[in-house]
Amino acid sequence: MKARSTAAVVGCLLAVCGAAAHAQTLPSEPIALADGRVTVSGDVAASFGSNDPGFFDYTDYEHSALRLMRIDVSAAVKAGPHFTVLAEGRTENFGRLEPYALFLRIKPWMARDFDIQVGRVPPTFGAFARRTYANDNPLIGYPLAYQYLTSLRPDALPASADELLRKRGLGWLVGYTIGNPVKAPGVPLVSAFRWDTGVQAHAGLGIASVTASVTTGTLSNPLVTDDNDGRQVAGRLELRPVAGLVLGTSAARGPFVAQSAVRAVDEMQPGNRFTQTAWGADAEYSRGYYLLRVETIVSAWTLPVAPTPPQLLPITGPLTAVSLSVEGRYKLRPGLYTAARYDRLTFSDVTGAVAGTLPWDAPVARVEIGGGYAIQRNLLLKLSVQRNTRDGGILQRTATLGAAQLVFWF
Repeated sequence: MKARSTAAVVGCLLAVCGAAAHAQTLPSEPIALADGRVTVSGDVAASFGSNDPGFFDYTDYEHSALRLMRIDVSAAVKAGPHFTVLAEGRTENFGRLEPYALFLRIKPWMARDFDIQVGRVPPTFGAFARRTYANDNPLIGYPLAYQYLTSLRPDALPASADELLRKRGLGWLVGYTIGNPVKAPGVPLVSAFRWDTGVQAHAGLGIASVTASVTTGTLSNPLVTDDNDGRQVAGRLELRPVAGLVLGTSAARGPFVAQSAVRAVDEMQPGNRFTQTAWGADAEYSRGYYLLRVETIVSAWTLPVAPTPPQLLPITGPLTAVSLSVEGRYKLRPGLYTAARYDRLTFSDVTGAVAGTLPWDAPVARVEIGGGYAIQRNLLLKLSVQRNTRDGGILQRTATLGAAQLVFWF
């Protein structure tokens, strides 16, 4: 299956390269229909890179971000001045078409910067969540907080601190003794590949804008249908005090553990006590030829206290993860740029009877360097090399990975 997916990515990469030779024939603007009331747009990103034996770049759809063919098609339908329906379908490596977005945008007052969105809405939390499309990302990889799979799962729980510590670095496919017995991927701090479902409101006034939402699931596990009878509340404040400077802070809290896993521990424990709580801060500054971005996220998951086997220790207190991402881009000439990103993801300590005191997952660091060249305004070729390092776990702990990506959008 992986070989066929890789071959498909390579084939499409070559096909897009062929199209680039006749770039002037590619559409460059969204398609407008019905006198402009309906617009259709899309993007295609074809990536091919090194094999990833350490699963550093795997996503929550079980694909490597460096070996990925992603196709998005979006549509916006205006139903009068106050209502717009927006939808987007996505497929990865020619798998099933997924409804990435589907929501109604309501603008009660045309003269005010205020709207309400209902359905599968854009993310409220974080800065990078707003630029996950390939043409917005100067590199090919993703920040660790939005992509790297930790060893936590909402539907399966470790019975002791030692069981959790044995799974360090196995987030690409992890299993536990409590809850769902089938091995499955863990969760990132914030999912960059699934949007939230619920209600979102946005308001802007002068240099400030505020966004708030009530949705199902949590940042690391967005859902369409909730599995624990809870709701996540999230908010973001963004300031633009001077030209080129953006300052943001975000917060979110919601029930994380599925009710089925809670019942496997103790039917009397209410599931909405076992939450993911996250806080983030970010800054962006652009001037002339350069752009600098910094983002940090702190996430804490509270799990049920499971009946612990004799002579082993339980997991007490929240499990915390802290991420830091520093990114820069410099334009060398029109259509040509170079970029770099440094990422670090660390975890709080837990104490096991056998393993001793260790971070609950293996800390990870990544340095990625690359650049891009615009073949035409909406056709971009990117190249990058990244160095990944993991401090612990049984998988390969270091990997130097290269990749190429072609991105086309209209």
